Amino acid sequence: MKPYLLIFLFSISFISFAQDNHIVKTDDGRRVLLKADFTWEYIDAKAPEENAIEAAVAANKNEEGCQIAADYEEPKLNSKIQAQLKKGRATIDHVKEKVASDYECQASDVILLWVKEQKSKAVYMFCANGTKVKYKRMGNSIIEAGKFF
Repeated sequence: MKPYLLIFLFSISFISFAQDNHIVKTDDGRRVLLKADFTWEYIDAKAPEENAIEAAVAANKNEEGCQIAADYEEPKLNSKIQAQLKKGRATIDHVKEKVASDYECQASDVILLWVKEQKSKAVYMFCANGTKVKYKRMGNSIIEAGKFF
């Protein structure tokens, strides 16, 4: 009888420790605490402010052409993701070559304005030949946003 009692107490204590709270991030960037009792609460009181580059791109969205400062630096990309994409020829250099061939310019003339990148997908905003263009990457496939073929 003693072993059964010990197994029962162990399993009850194990189940109680197995329930854990999780922290997740919403689409707007706020963190949410998901509790084990199926309730939730915001950790961050307000949504984080937009990145300065994204805000500048959004402000100039309606204007024709690109307005880039002379001291502008392209955003840094995750080197681990870029190393994984090298096998499928989908690194930022390959994406720039695709944009350059679509807009008939040199790859060095294509400037990355902002990026939202993950291993499986990414969205890029470029300035090519004075035109703002948005490209998507799904896996190793690169296509201009809004086009199907």
